Formats: sequence, structure tokens, C-alpha cells
Amino acid sequence: MAGSVHDSGIYHRLFPAGDAGKLFTDSAEVRAMLIVEGALARAQGALGIIPEISAAAIHRATLEIVLDPGELGAAAATNGVPVPGLVTAFRKAMQAPEHAQYLHWGATSQDIVDTGLMLRLRQLLVLVETGVTEVLGGLARLASDHADLPMAGRTYGQYATPVSFGSVVAGWGWPLLEALQDLDRVRGSLMVSLAGAAGTGNVWGDQTPALRQAVAEGLGLVDPGRSWHADRGPVLRIADWLMRVALALGKMGEDLILMAQSGVGEVRLGGAGGSSTMPQKQNPVAPSVLVALARQVAGASATLQGSAMSRQQRDGAAWFTEWLVLPELCLSAAASVETARGLVPQITPEAEAMIAPIRDGQGLIHAEALSFRLAQTMPRPEAQAAVKALCKQVIAEGGELADAARARFPEAGLTGIFEAETQMGDAPEQARAFAQAVRRL
Repeated sequence: MAGSVHDSGIYHRLFPAGDAGKLFTDSAEVRAMLIVEGALARAQGALGIIPEISAAAIHRATLEIVLDPGELGAAAATNGVPVPGLVTAFRKAMQAPEHAQYLHWGATSQDIVDTGLMLRLRQLLVLVETGVTEVLGGLARLASDHADLPMAGRTYGQYATPVSFGSVVAGWGWPLLEALQDLDRVRGSLMVSLAGAAGTGNVWGDQTPALRQAVAEGLGLVDPGRSWHADRGPVLRIADWLMRVALALGKMGEDLILMAQSGVGEVRLGGAGGSSTMPQKQNPVAPSVLVALARQVAGASATLQGSAMSRQQRDGAAWFTEWLVLPELCLSAAASVETARGLVPQITPEAEAMIAPIRDGQGLIHAEALSFRLAQTMPRPEAQAAVKALCKQVIAEGGELADAARARFPEAGLTGIFEAETQMGDAPEQARAFAQAVRRL
């Protein structure tokens, strides 16, 4: 097996990260760092920190020169960061030492790496946003179309009270919709990093704030107004948002696995997987992928949070840990969205299977509704005790709770209690409200 499923010729289509995979390659990282170096030089030239002619030459060269990432490996192994090797290789390739000497003027490696990372994370958020929006559109249609389709609600794996399939779908979608609504706030963490060796901008002196603002504007990033070398909050906030998306989709996957299992069959999943030995099986592959990816993202997030306790002004071990887990977290979150995009249009509810537990369950799912109806004419504890006794009677002797209740309380007027369509509460309205909220996007 490959070191990462996202790099595997066998497994990458099972865990499809889509275009996000292009953002987490050596070539993409080098290109992003060169863009940062070019923007830095251009801003420094405009502020008179380096000669303007040299700034222009450097900026132009960063757009034209292509560096082989493989040539940076030896220097990265020695220095612990790729930037010294990148600077050396770029100066050599530029073939203009009189200008190249001003490359990377006063910056530190973390400025370049972190800012380059933010450029790639910005693109990732766009891709995930697009995918989540498409998933929400599919869920909204599903919720609206089946807002009134009754099914048995379950808590702790046991039958609870009737719900509607549309409301279940809305329950999958609301966390995604809220995440999407929070995205502008999350984008506020796409910050430029420019603070120099120990986070003080000492080389640039009182020009540091203006330089940082100019670079931020040039790259379309946020100016944090400070150093965040040892504060990984910006990265954590973006990673946390990606985890929210992955976990929401993982919950949908968990539910679909249960709904598709043998003996339940409440949904049919188009494109379900087959078994190598059992011809009858239609395995819920895509929902299982969503669950696995959510677990992987949650684990990576925990490691990432632990790495945020950076020592002093910069911490190599903490930074390296981030490199180990952040790309996997990002790609797995993107893969969960890609998987959901393909899955949602394939979900078909089976109405007969959904109503079966309500119709064939002796009416016990309506016990709560019965207790509240009886509580209109007797104290609630007495009503609960009476219904509990009726349930035990029906389970032991057979029959239907409705018949037993009408025989025991003929004067109670128990109409409308034992029909699923009247006992779904506001489930249909929940489904329609979700669909309407998605349409307002």
C-alpha cells in the first residue's frame, strides 16, 4: 500500500480528492513559495527597501523560472525547511546576481512557507465550497421531495417516534449549510506571514507594517497586523472548518450504512459495490468512505491541535508535525466532499421499507403520543404508567397498542394518534425549511 491513499494508483479513486490533489504536491508548494517571493520583492521595491529595478527583475523571474522540487530535497533535509535551497536554486537560475542578491530580503523561511500555504488553502476552500454547495443542492431536492414520507425515528438504535425521511435528510444538510455560512469568517484566517527571523521584522524596522500590508494586498490575503509564527490559530481555524464538513458527511455516511443494511433496506444506493464472493451483496461503499474519511480527518485534527503548542518564537518539531498531518486532513476533507457529490444523487428512499416498522410494530412507536393524549384527562405519571402497562400487555399477548388502548380507555377519543402521518410533528416543515434555506444561497 502507498504511504497515502491519495497518492495510490489503486486507492485514489476510492478516496477522490479531485482538483484538491493538485494543491498538495511539491510542484504546487514550490510555485506558491515563488509567488510569495515575487510579491515580497515587488512590495519592497515600491517601499524603497530594495532597488526597484531589482524588485521588478525578481518578480518577473518568479513568474518565469521553473524549479525542480527534487533538487531542493538535499537542502531541505539539512536545513529542515525548503526555503534556503529554493533561494539558492532561484538565484542560480536567475543568472543576474546583481538583482538576485535582494531575493528574500529580511524574510525568514516560515514567512515564505506559511504564506505559500495560505495561497493553496485559499484555493482549497474554493473547491470545497463549490462541492458543498452542490451536495446541499442535492440534499435540498431530496428533503423537499420526501418531506412527508414517514419513517421510524430511532434513538440509541431503538424505535423512537415517527419522523419523515425529508427531515432526516435535512439533519444531514443543516451542519453543511451552517459551515458554508461560516466560510467568510474562516477566510479571515487566510493571513500573510511576514515577520522576519524572530517575528519582529527587525531588518525592515518601522517599514514592517507597511511592507506586510503591501504583500497582503498583492497576494489577496489578510494582513494580521502581527507575527503568527508560533500562533497556529489561523491554520487551526481553517482545519477545524474542514473537519466540520467531513464530520457532517461522515454522520450522513453512518446513517446510510444503517439504512441500507440487510433487513432494513430503507434506502437504495445506486452504484453500490459488489462482493468478490457473495453475488447478492450491494455494499454501501460510498457511505463507508465518508465514515472512514471523517475518522481520519478527526484524528489528524487532534494531532494538529497538539502541534499548536509551539515553543518560544518558532518550534521546528511543532511545524514539522503540521506538515505531516495537514495535507492529509485537507485531502481527506476534499475527498469526503467529492464522494458525497457522487453519492447524494444515487440515494433513493424505499417508502415501503420505511413504513414497515411503524405498520408492523404493533403500534408501540406511538406510545409517547398515547401517554400525552391520556395526560389531558389524568395526571401525567398515571398516564405514563398506564401506557407502559399496555405496552407490556401487547408485547406479551400480541395485538395492537391502538386496540388495547381503545379497549382500556373507550372514552379518551384516541383518533389521530396511531397514524404515522399525524405523528411526525414538524418533521415535514423541518425538511421544507432546510430546502428553502438552501435555495436562498
